[in-house]
Amino acid sequence: MSDSPSTPAAAASGPAAPGELDPVLVMRGVRRAYGDRVVLAGVDLEVRAHEVVALIGPSGSGKSTLLRTVNLLEPIDDGVIRLAGRDISDPRVDADAVRARIGAVFQHYNLFPHLSVLDNVTLAARLVHRMPRAEAERRGHELLETIGLGGFASAFPDRLSGGQQQRVAIVRAIASGPELLLLDEVTSALDPELVGEVLSLVRALAERGTTILMATHEMAFARDVADRVVFLDGGGIVEQGPAREFFAAPREARTREFLARVLP
Repeated sequence: MSDSPSTPAAAASGPAAPGELDPVLVMRGVRRAYGDRVVLAGVDLEVRAHEVVALIGPSGSGKSTLLRTVNLLEPIDDGVIRLAGRDISDPRVDADAVRARIGAVFQHYNLFPHLSVLDNVTLAARLVHRMPRAEAERRGHELLETIGLGGFASAFPDRLSGGQQQRVAIVRAIASGPELLLLDEVTSALDPELVGEVLSLVRALAERGTTILMATHEMAFARDVADRVVFLDGGGIVEQGPAREFFAAPREARTREFLARVLP
């Protein structure tokens, strides 16, 4: 059995057709503070359909908090967040219904240890989206096969390596066809030799047209896979632009200083 990731055939739609590139996510003036400590200082950001946007920046720059506000795990103090045109930052919104439209994977795998790999992958489809068990399991088996983990469907997470667990977590996040996939430093908890297999899966999803907003410290991966890179520092966007241009010719002195420290 091969253990190398390949493209999940049913995970995302193909390339965008004309007129399909309206913003999936819009953030305007988003502010989040903890007492006197401002973590997001009026952030404006858009992510369009089938676009991969990489958030980079030093520790504490607000990357993870930004992702958590989009997934309604953190309230915002000011501004507005829209998902496919709808204001999801309205306090009256049904947060669970919004999260059902978003896939999210964080630094730690957060698989349920008492459930099999297949049950982990299909849980949201069955319980949240009310997909019949047979259909959910058929799709779950297909997705696991495409990432080389079909033989682990009945196994429990503790039988998998860290890289395998994180790949299962990503497959779980896309199993219900989310409108937006949030990835928060998904390789940071992995041993270096396991990073590549997770990044290969993210690359495959990007090639299939999945809309992704990801925080990452993997600069080469951001350059090669992202459509756009956004550099955050001090809770604000210092600079953003097409990935290749961003790394080749950063405009801001703070960006150049950061890249000089993190690039080989």
